[in-house]
Amino acid sequence: MEIEGEAGGAVELASGVYWVGAIDWNGRDFHGFTTPGGTTYNSYLVVGEKTALIDTVKAPFAGEMLRRISQIIDPSKLDYIVVNHMELDHAGSLAELKKLTDAKVFITKRGVDILNGYFRDSGSENWSLEIVKTGDQLGLGGKTLMFLEATMLHWPDSMETFLKEDRILFSNDGFGQHIATSKRYDFEVGDVIPDAAEYYANILMPFQAPLIRYLRVLDELGIEPLQIAPSHGIIWKQDLKKILEAYRSWANGEVKEKVLVIYDTMWESTEIMAHEIAEAVRAEGVEVKLLHLRKNTRNHIMKEMLDAAAFAVGSPTLNNGLFPTVGDFLVYLKGLRPQKKKAAAFGSYGWGGGAVKAIEQELKNTGIEVLEPGLQVRYRPYEKELERCRKLGEQLATVAKEQ
Repeated sequence: MEIEGEAGGAVELASGVYWVGAIDWNGRDFHGFTTPGGTTYNSYLVVGEKTALIDTVKAPFAGEMLRRISQIIDPSKLDYIVVNHMELDHAGSLAELKKLTDAKVFITKRGVDILNGYFRDSGSENWSLEIVKTGDQLGLGGKTLMFLEATMLHWPDSMETFLKEDRILFSNDGFGQHIATSKRYDFEVGDVIPDAAEYYANILMPFQAPLIRYLRVLDELGIEPLQIAPSHGIIWKQDLKKILEAYRSWANGEVKEKVLVIYDTMWESTEIMAHEIAEAVRAEGVEVKLLHLRKNTRNHIMKEMLDAAAFAVGSPTLNNGLFPTVGDFLVYLKGLRPQKKKAAAFGSYGWGGGAVKAIEQELKNTGIEVLEPGLQVRYRPYEKELERCRKLGEQLATVAKEQ
């Protein structure tokens, strides 16, 4: 049910539980993550005999959140604020909200330093805080919140909150997607698993071990949600089982027979090589994706990387080193640290080489097993060089089949 108001309606998820967040229709960049479809900052209000707000929104959207809260209760009457995560897309409006209310803040121990780091000039050191850990509970009268530490998913302070009576898991960055939509549920917008995969690949991929531990805690505590309400994107209800299974698969690094050929080109020589490698993979019956670095976003490429068994990175040599877009991608890749992958380097050069060795070194620094030696061609590939490209494609296809 939507409750109408000047900011658009708060949305009732269950009796006494409301979405009161904000929609960033025109947000196109999220700390390096390209968001052509915008995003949402989800905040949730739980009303029992007492009231609790779970997360706030990015600071420029504070007014939108406050107007939605006002459709349900006077924001100054809030009893509690739950801070699942102190990153400013979630907690940016906290200081603005605290100007209106003396509500006690529930936060993890590691979150306190971050809170004071951001909001000391707003008097945060004098705010009423309660530090919580996994299993701690807050009774609202008819509603009970259980706190679940989710350390390094994806910051040290991260936690999630489970509403026991309605079995809603407020999962913060877990299970999110960058989607701006006027709809709130998965079944209202169609298949959003690809959006969730892109979000996971670019934000949570480096934290597979903490995620496995967290999923184990959910099982141990017998938490079986009926809804998962993240801080970005839609709420999972119809596809709940599907997204949980996907997260378990991603956390375990499961891959399929799939190869990526990722490259940029200057005078088309590296592009010719990339096409020849990809065609050889295809001829072996293995799925392949050909991804030009100036025609595909980094986050899209990393989504494709999620279930790929092997990949190749190609670059022309520029000033004895990497083409800039290739260097940028390899830095991004290193931060995300994909697991269980094998990779190869290829490229072209003219009066001086260097790019292929640089790619190999960057891949090794990322912890990826490199198929050596890399393939480099001077000036332009002809039949002999094209045959070597085909051999590399066949080798990548074999690696994919063996995974």
